[in-house]
Amino acid sequence: MTVVVRYFAAARAAAGVEEEKVRVGAGASIADLLDAVRAEHGAELAEVLDRCSYLLDEVAARDLSAALHDGATLDVLPPFAGG
Repeated sequence: MTVVVRYFAAARAAAGVEEEKVRVGAGASIADLLDAVRAEHGAELAEVLDRCSYLLDEVAARDLSAALHDGATLDVLPPFAGG
């Protein structure tokens, strides 16, 4: 199945792309998808991902063992500063 991953702020800088389509096996979880992304992009993005929050189809995803579905969108949101 294919999942769209959208990167924001520091995650975008580390990934080098704003958005990408990632193929994962049927029954894959958010954690499985993140493992695939880490393997593709390397240590810099892996470090950022450890600090990120995630939205799965625009809903906060706190359980990384949650199953994905074909066509899902995962937003990768690093901590933001500001006020």
